[in-house]
Amino acid sequence: MEQFILALDQGTTSSRAILFDQAGTIRGTAQREFQQYFPQPGWVEHDAEEIWESQLGVARQVLAQTRIAATQIAAIGIANQRETTVLWERATGQPLARAIVWQDRRTADLCTELQAAGLAPLFQEKTGLLLDAYFSGTKLKWLLDHIPGARQRAARGELAFGTIDSWLAWKLSDGRCHITDVSNASRTLLYNLHTRQWDDALLRILDIPHEVLPEVRPSSALHVLGHSAAHWLGAELPIAGIAGDQQAATFGQACLTPGMAKNTYGTGCFMLLNTGAQAIASHHRLLTTVAWQIGERMDYALEGSVFMGGAIVQWLRDGLGIIAQSADIESLAASVADNGGVVLVPAFTGLGAPHWQPHARASIFGMSRGTHRGHIARAALEAIAFQCADLLTAMQQDSAVQLSELRVDGGAARNDLLMQFQADILGIAVVRPRITETTALGAAYLAGLAVGFWTSIADLSAHWQSERRFEPAMNDYARKALLTRWHAAIEQTIVWQEKTAE
Repeated sequence: MEQFILALDQGTTSSRAILFDQAGTIRGTAQREFQQYFPQPGWVEHDAEEIWESQLGVARQVLAQTRIAATQIAAIGIANQRETTVLWERATGQPLARAIVWQDRRTADLCTELQAAGLAPLFQEKTGLLLDAYFSGTKLKWLLDHIPGARQRAARGELAFGTIDSWLAWKLSDGRCHITDVSNASRTLLYNLHTRQWDDALLRILDIPHEVLPEVRPSSALHVLGHSAAHWLGAELPIAGIAGDQQAATFGQACLTPGMAKNTYGTGCFMLLNTGAQAIASHHRLLTTVAWQIGERMDYALEGSVFMGGAIVQWLRDGLGIIAQSADIESLAASVADNGGVVLVPAFTGLGAPHWQPHARASIFGMSRGTHRGHIARAALEAIAFQCADLLTAMQQDSAVQLSELRVDGGAARNDLLMQFQADILGIAVVRPRITETTALGAAYLAGLAVGFWTSIADLSAHWQSERRFEPAMNDYARKALLTRWHAAIEQTIVWQEKTAE
């Protein structure tokens, strides 16, 4: 019988399951959204049980609708929203609280205190990360601080912490696997890039018991990472590949050699540059992160993170109500010739790289009586591209690599207007692949390599195909003028935050 890889792509707003054949072609897909919780300004939460139920549901759905038997699944690959933090009880598998999402800013003050204590250089040197509420370590500390008795129970081995990959592996295996892969571990503020272990000094600083942590494993190993219990999907299936969603997307984009880069346009935007076996320290407030580990080989990347990408479009839809569906943004933005002088700074949950201003809030500049919905829509799309341009500038300065093209994926990468503006504002080609579900594809590739479904990385590179190439068409004068206005708006947003905080 024909064999397939089942990729579980657990994202910030939805769970997907995608079946891939040996040619890397999608043979079936299912998707389900789940609820977002915003209990206080700057707080973002998920129900971990709802995430599990939605992910299991779409996995069962894609098998049923394609009429593919569980016995035809060679392996499961998992890609997940990173940094989102779950704390659960080992005995029952029940979460002790809602998951704290990567976007959540509740620990920003704690990070400021740690910075004031002079600890930022220590964290950056050991983990490659900046001290920011974005990462899992301070979220886990918050849970242990605020749930009565949690720290003591964790120290006794009664509780388990994990990012969403760990949570899914635990649930799929009926609690037999408490694991994470190196790419997810490297996003916690707790994992030492150099020793490749949980760091005891950082655990002491954050008062986190070692007993609560998962075992760190390769993204794709010579031996599978674990197995699902047979009753979930109809057979006991190998869990063979795991990677954080952005690392998985980089792998799925076949950015497999140093100097190649991709940008994912999801809820946020995430640009990764493959730096190979070298972990390059950033001097422009980017992140040094694990890309993946295959067998014994570890590869690294430079990463820039934008907190609000496609989420800006969701805000236009759900918050302002100026579009009915997310797909309507392109036609509305195209209804005007330009932004009409409007600049939107989407700091709804702070500013990510390279600014790292956790308390900043969104601003709109340049409106007049002639401003209407089309200008706001266009400024929203342009804000996505402007943020990514800042990332690429910092990345090229850190790495001394001048990119000739940027590979793109994610939901908003289907927006031709946005992709053309991105190429214009970057001044380099933007290349969209034939398969834009590269996060799931990367997870599938990692799993398939582990079980011999694909035999080599060279096989995977041969699968990648371009669907469309967007060449820059904007002159340097226009590009510089737009970037100048953008940076002025960023500066004023930060000044406003500083003034109002006094």
